[in-house]
Amino acid sequence: MFSPFCLPSNVDSADRRRHYQNRKLEMLLFLRDGLERRLSAVKAAIETLEQQIQRDQKPAS
Repeated sequence: MFSPFCLPSNVDSADRRRHYQNRKLEMLLFLRDGLERRLSAVKAAIETLEQQIQRDQKPAS
């Protein structure tokens, strides 16, 4: 019989817990990386808009 994370049932609880924690860490790092990419895109969009607003507020020569 296999446990939910594909570990044989004869693996002790410490190994199962360590495996679970490593899987959880991998998942959280994956989520963080995605959020960092999205945040970078939002920051770039904000910066671009601020530059456009400043440029448009300058008096025409």
